[in-house]
Amino acid sequence: MGEPVIGTEVVASGRMTRHRLRSDYVALHPDVYLPRGVRPTAVIRARAAWLWSGRQGVLAGRSASAMHGTKWVDDAAPAQLLHPNRRPPRGIDTWSDRHRPDEVVTIGGIPVTSPARTALDLACRLPVDAAVAAIDALANATRLDLAEVHELARRYAGRRAIVRARETLDLVDAGSESPQETRLRLLYVRAGFPRPETQIPVRDEWGQLVAVLDMGWRDVLVAADYEGEHHRLTARRFNRDIRRHESVTALGWDDVRITMDDTDATIIERTRRAFERHGVPTPWLSLRLAA
Repeated sequence: MGEPVIGTEVVASGRMTRHRLRSDYVALHPDVYLPRGVRPTAVIRARAAWLWSGRQGVLAGRSASAMHGTKWVDDAAPAQLLHPNRRPPRGIDTWSDRHRPDEVVTIGGIPVTSPARTALDLACRLPVDAAVAAIDALANATRLDLAEVHELARRYAGRRAIVRARETLDLVDAGSESPQETRLRLLYVRAGFPRPETQIPVRDEWGQLVAVLDMGWRDVLVAADYEGEHHRLTARRFNRDIRRHESVTALGWDDVRITMDDTDATIIERTRRAFERHGVPTPWLSLRLAA
């Protein structure tokens, strides 16, 4: 087993001797131990933090996101939970924010903030771009209802940073499948492009699915695909991506392929040229870029 345990409990129950606890386990927090050699993931850190709280806390923020199955949660970051103790040990962040029973769910016997409450906490506590990326990932992993999040924002209308939180929520899109895709979408929005649609299915003349584009503008037939490093790992994947691009292009789409080496200015300029190739001038974009 790779689960954290409370040291005094396992010794008192006879499940483990003090010698074995010291030899085979390492302390994550006071009286909370993890088997030696087990890598502490975000989920493990969350469970360990809950045990440290005496099973009284409610997992929140990134820990709640991890428990809900969200990708891209930093395994090395501190766990986060709602708990009145304002002096947690290193590796745990505690928040004393108010919450109601309908904002908490149970996962594996552990109380966790609901997806909606988790989204609100992230929106209030993180900078806008980081919050949008985190909530995009949460929405992608759960059936997050943004209407519920906005209702919670009204419930806590006087909460600190609630105005910024509303701005953040308006930018969320569950179709983003990575933080890089979120960043790309926000770049387009802030450069003045119409807000792109995400996960666009493209079908051929027989109705067969050819590709699902990361984001784009159907009315202009311009798309943008973020090509992560995994696209280059195997010759098979690389060749499949080339055929996919050729098929999409043959159907009239201008597919702008973006990599980590592209600068913001390069991305905007390449996409601007794609719009203009499709007969859509971009004077609004030029004004925004000059501002």
